[in-house]
Amino acid sequence: MYSHHHENHLIQRAGWLRASVLGANDGIISVTSLIIGMAASGASTQTLLITCIAGLISGATSMAAGEYISVKSQVDIEEADLHTERKELEKNPELELKELTHIYVLRGLEPNLAHEVAIQLTAHNALEAHARDEIGIHENTSANPLQAAGSSALAFSLGALFPMFAILLSPEGLVDKTVMIVGIISLAILGAISSYFAGTSILRGCLRVTLWGVLAMGFASLVGSFFDVSTF
Repeated sequence: MYSHHHENHLIQRAGWLRASVLGANDGIISVTSLIIGMAASGASTQTLLITCIAGLISGATSMAAGEYISVKSQVDIEEADLHTERKELEKNPELELKELTHIYVLRGLEPNLAHEVAIQLTAHNALEAHARDEIGIHENTSANPLQAAGSSALAFSLGALFPMFAILLSPEGLVDKTVMIVGIISLAILGAISSYFAGTSILRGCLRVTLWGVLAMGFASLVGSFFDVSTF
């Protein structure tokens, strides 16, 4: 008697997790670096706040549009491949069966067993078998364009709120330091959360995300120090 053994795999999270982590990471790093760069140029607190709001709005919109276009392009390619494969299955079913058999042989099955597996999977759902094993299209790794765009925009906005709150709550004269500290802490938290959901090392995730963020902030501060907006 067959007993179903259920396992919780993490690959189903790939579609939304990638967009969310990318959006939040970009929201924290880009807006924080923007504020630090402006602060290094001598901009006032009011100017920094306006810059932060503008960065949040433009960044979230850009992330949503970019993510939608990127994922939609991938979906269009997959649909085109499926259309081609569907036509080949109608025109040359025997050749497609041999092709599927060859794939399973390359994966380690004996020729006779590979042929039998190919026959049974073709009888069950030929297009699904070829999509998964020949093209590499699987429902667990397919992303939804609208979901990816929404996740990315929302995550970017949430990430950009950290430097905004840092500006609002920071004492006068300590805005740049407060924004940088909050940015580093928020990046470390993001790295820990994303690593947790991905099932990888939390410490490694924190260090990886934080390191790149610190480099971006340092570079932005260096560039901003070349200017003095108070003279304009």
